[in-house]
Amino acid sequence: MQQQPRVPVEVAPDDVLEAAADVLDGRANAPGPPGRDTGDTATTDDAAGAVSMDGAASARTARDTAERLRHEGAARGADDGLPFGRPGRPLRRGSPFLIGFTGALGVLVALGLTRALASASSVLVLIVVSMFLAVGLNPSVVGLQRRGMRRGFAVATVFLLLLLLFLIFGLAVAPPLAEQVASFGANLPDYLQQLQQNTTVSELNERYGLIERALAYIRSGDLAEQAFGGIVGVGRIIFGAAFSALTVLILTLYFLSSLPSITAGAYSLLPRSRRTRIQLLGEEILGRVGGYVSGAGIVASCAGISTFVFLEIIGLREYALALALLVALFDLIPMIGATLGATVVTVVGLVDSLTIGVACLIFFVVYQQVENYLIYPRVMKRSVDVPPALTVIAALLGGALLGVVGALLAIPTAASLLLILREVVVPRQEQS
Repeated sequence: MQQQPRVPVEVAPDDVLEAAADVLDGRANAPGPPGRDTGDTATTDDAAGAVSMDGAASARTARDTAERLRHEGAARGADDGLPFGRPGRPLRRGSPFLIGFTGALGVLVALGLTRALASASSVLVLIVVSMFLAVGLNPSVVGLQRRGMRRGFAVATVFLLLLLLFLIFGLAVAPPLAEQVASFGANLPDYLQQLQQNTTVSELNERYGLIERALAYIRSGDLAEQAFGGIVGVGRIIFGAAFSALTVLILTLYFLSSLPSITAGAYSLLPRSRRTRIQLLGEEILGRVGGYVSGAGIVASCAGISTFVFLEIIGLREYALALALLVALFDLIPMIGATLGATVVTVVGLVDSLTIGVACLIFFVVYQQVENYLIYPRVMKRSVDVPPALTVIAALLGGALLGVVGALLAIPTAASLLLILREVVVPRQEQS
């Protein structure tokens, strides 16, 4: 038997067919009263008759059917309490528009968060420093609690000792520093006059008049204005430093007093099945950070006390306390802190006399060897166990990212990451 040729039909647009399918799906899934089964079946049959088995249909028939089904669906929605009809199906997850819009929205959110973090970087640094100090002071508070003191009184005692340390440092450093700056400014013209005795400087002065210009500039009073930006600039620097210090102290007090509740709240956000293990790891990390801060304070105190005794012996009694506190403060900075403190003291000694300067240089060379190979390993062995190479790398990366604050936080951060690797990552790799 000869097969008759297939008559081509006009294919309905996809949107019309999808609209008809949407309405049919909504009507099939919608609960209706028991007496309307016949009408629903008839409408479904009409729509099914408009669509062929191959998915092609007459465009006009499909469009009319879809329009009629929309009106019937809207009427059913109105009867069910939906005045604007039943909502259609959501957008397909694989829709190009939806994928592109979601990607663009994610990029905009990431850029906004990056700019927000960059704008608030100074505040975030203060918060991190305050939290670091609170964790470092917490072992002292816990020690006082073990002796029977309530946590509130223990926090107040430790915080008052911290304020007393800041006060002693300010009273010891500020007066000699102000005196030396004023004396240097008053004697600077004499120093320039003495430079004229040098042959090379004298020849340059005769050609270009450098010393005369410098003297005129100093005597005009513009030196301080250019150096600090005038009175407003000096006031801004002083106010900014005072505000940052006050902010750190207040945040440290808040974090120190509420540290148990902060940690308990953080642990409560974790799944119950993993909470105990993560809590043990967190307590160990906090203990190591606190041990590092306490150990760094002990090492810095040894450096300051040794410097004070040495300066008293060699005759620099006028600046002994201020220089000793500076050495202790610089010694908190990993890698370069001790060198900076030794440089300051040596320069002051050289200004006083060549003999004292050489004695200071020899003392700090010997003391740094004692500190690096005897004091530091014994103090830090129980708190942070970080390889020397990793210590150098962490300090360099921390200093490059956040400056001095990053260098201070680098070593305890590296110790915490090593603990996580040893207790979490390595056991999983051994079991796999």
